[in-house]
Amino acid sequence: MEKYLIVGTGGVGGSIAGFLALAGKDVTCIARGKHLEAIQREGLHLKSDLKGDHFLNVQACTAEEYEGKADIIFVCVKGYSLDSVKDLLAKASGQDTLVVPILNVYGTGPRIGQLVPRVTVLDGCIYIVGFVSGPGEITQMGQVFRLVFGAHPHQQVVPGRLETIASALREAGIKADISDDINRDTFIKWSFISAMACTGACHNVSMGPLQHPGEERDTFIGLSRESTEIGRRMGIAYTEDPVVYNLKVIDKLDPESTASMQKDIAKGHESEIQGLLFDMIALGERLGVDMPTYRKVAEKLRNEMMK
Repeated sequence: MEKYLIVGTGGVGGSIAGFLALAGKDVTCIARGKHLEAIQREGLHLKSDLKGDHFLNVQACTAEEYEGKADIIFVCVKGYSLDSVKDLLAKASGQDTLVVPILNVYGTGPRIGQLVPRVTVLDGCIYIVGFVSGPGEITQMGQVFRLVFGAHPHQQVVPGRLETIASALREAGIKADISDDINRDTFIKWSFISAMACTGACHNVSMGPLQHPGEERDTFIGLSRESTEIGRRMGIAYTEDPVVYNLKVIDKLDPESTASMQKDIAKGHESEIQGLLFDMIALGERLGVDMPTYRKVAEKLRNEMMK
């Protein structure tokens, strides 16, 4: 049986771990603090709209305590924490280990690959509403749980290996897709989560108002259009109108859900605002893209965060 290591047991990592554990897979979670203590004491508590309520007996430890080698490693930390996983990935990876980064920020696969050049680091993205709702407790909301992953063109992966991973995820109830252009798909996810998180934080609303005509939806559409133009200038080959795609995804989310960046800003915690807002603006400026909606959102959030 293949061994799965989940690095970062937050809403995303905890949901992946919970679904895999429910399917009988060998899963170990990397966590810390009271969250780790609760998982070790009572099991991982998964509260899922798709799977129900479960306490799952999964292995859990700190990065320093982990021993052995994993076959598949899902990296589910925040974008600003990438450097912190370098040592763990190096020691937990064997010759055939595949690392699948599942982050909101674009370009993380190649960035991690530079940190651990001897490890095969793929790339991936996820569509889910999941969050830590208490120590050891993960809440997955709504009916959307889609994981997209794939190798970059220069990477040599054993034929059938990606399909084996995808099959295991599908058996666990996760909609898994192997990408034929992971650079495109991770950019599309970045642009979606950027528009969603920035709109929610700017207007201080959950997803409900974004699903109906009004100022919030107009902001979401404006951000989506501007990031779409960035992608076009980068040579991203879209298979459908990205604005239409973003709207289809947003309309499927639980109306009460919010993005993790918005939650972190509201709590005064470190957030992914650099990667989801300011990095997008910087890239657009380098490519000569007019970004009035992004600039307006950035100005408002800067002012609010300085209060």
